[in-house]
Amino acid sequence: MAKIAPSILSADFAKLGEDVDDVQSRGIDYLHIDVMDGSFVPNISFGPAVMKSLNEIAKIPYDVHLMIQNPERYIEEFVTENTEFITVHYEACQDVAGMIETIHGFGKKAGISIKPGTPPEVLDDYLPDLDLILVMSVEPGFGGQKFMDISISKIKYYAEKRKENGYNYIIEVDGGINPENAYLVKEAGADLIVAGSAVFNAKDRTYAIKKIKE
Repeated sequence: MAKIAPSILSADFAKLGEDVDDVQSRGIDYLHIDVMDGSFVPNISFGPAVMKSLNEIAKIPYDVHLMIQNPERYIEEFVTENTEFITVHYEACQDVAGMIETIHGFGKKAGISIKPGTPPEVLDDYLPDLDLILVMSVEPGFGGQKFMDISISKIKYYAEKRKENGYNYIIEVDGGINPENAYLVKEAGADLIVAGSAVFNAKDRTYAIKKIKE
């Protein structure tokens, strides 16, 4: 069974606290915090203040995904007691090893994400030190996109590397995943699935969460 991290990007921001409280009561494992800066990706979402506003409501950990340029400038802003993972993009980092070290220095688990067009081999040198690899199955920047099959081979690649070398990272996948296609990424080796609109916009959120996980 995979774990699930609904992205609050798809929640109703007019009642964000209520939406978060609702989904966390239905068996989710993490809250996925999608941060976009309008530079690394064309869209702008929100900053750390919105995330921190949920600190008293959230009873499950944060899975923070920084889709921002020069993420080293902002890591500390997303460090809270609720934060478990902080993930940055390989394509946005000038010093990937240093970024991993910085995140670990704040006592948090470090993740690196790659875009659909980035080959999985670029992370080979960093695999021993990573806690999470986030494979994007859509182009980062917008919610509601269609799942891209190219992500399957990348998930398999990281699953094989982990098995061969005894690495400890978890494999996360993000983009276009719903109850109908979640089995594809789970069979490939994904441990954690990000789902936004498939959860928050579902008529039956409990069913959607259960179906994606199982």
